Amino acid sequence: MKLYVGVDIGGTHTKITAVRSDGTVSTRFQVKTQDSIGCPVEKVNYWINAIRSALNTFISQSNQRVEMVGVAAPGLVDRDECSIAHMPGRLEGLEHLNWREKLNFELPVPVINDAQAALLAESWIGAVQGVKNVVLLTLGTGVGGALMLNGQVFSGARGRAGHIGHISLDLDGTPDICGMPGSLEEFMGQGSLEKRTRGKYRCYDKLLEDYNYGNLYAEEIWLRSVRALATGIGSVINVLDPDMILLGGGISVADQLIGPLSSFLDEVEWRPGGEPVPIRTTELGSYSGAIGAARKAMLYHTSSLRLQNNNN
Repeated sequence: MKLYVGVDIGGTHTKITAVRSDGTVSTRFQVKTQDSIGCPVEKVNYWINAIRSALNTFISQSNQRVEMVGVAAPGLVDRDECSIAHMPGRLEGLEHLNWREKLNFELPVPVINDAQAALLAESWIGAVQGVKNVVLLTLGTGVGGALMLNGQVFSGARGRAGHIGHISLDLDGTPDICGMPGSLEEFMGQGSLEKRTRGKYRCYDKLLEDYNYGNLYAEEIWLRSVRALATGIGSVINVLDPDMILLGGGISVADQLIGPLSSFLDEVEWRPGGEPVPIRTTELGSYSGAIGAARKAMLYHTSSLRLQNNNN
């Protein structure tokens, strides 16, 4: 079995994993992303050294070469899939970073958006194997997403497809980081929770703890957030008519989510014939982005070999 490596550059941690071509995850580990390093050059060098160290470990443990490396990261991917073209506000040094040049590799290092990588992984060895049309929503600090249409991850003309958190639920609402008024992210993302609760809650863990104890204010905030999520999901269903909705991210595993979400979807989802779109949660956990990056490298490598053989 051939060995591929996936790297997922996250805001807090960077995940690195080795995956065999049959989908077996060989080795995995994580390091701190160290986004607080002030100098972008030093930060990039830290990432590169971490990846090189991981590669040496994987090679020594498996006693086989790494065929190709893929990178997943937040932001919009450049058209040539060699770097992140647009990622403002954090991870300075990531934009336009050519991983192949920095790692001094002969082969390309394909780059993929982190949410799209997670969906690619889940469709390969996770929750939506064999499902052709899937909408992924990642629920965390913000609300991210990715689309799979006819079995292919869809990024759109400029890489923006799947940013479901930036659909509008209130035209008079406060603009989000993309300029969209009253976005789903502002209604559901943990990053806006402190503002929405006037400083009472900064994270959903505490809010849900109070919700479990019957706190009426916590109940009001949580149910309004989940209703916003249901409205966003219902809107996306009307546009794309997917086979399945997939939920990921830290909030998706909350025990208090699925019950209220299902009830609200009973109200807002258009169901010709009475059939709801199934909802599942992701299976691969925090390493899904890294696994998806390895899968991206694998597909890129296979395609390159096929093209080379055809030319010969």
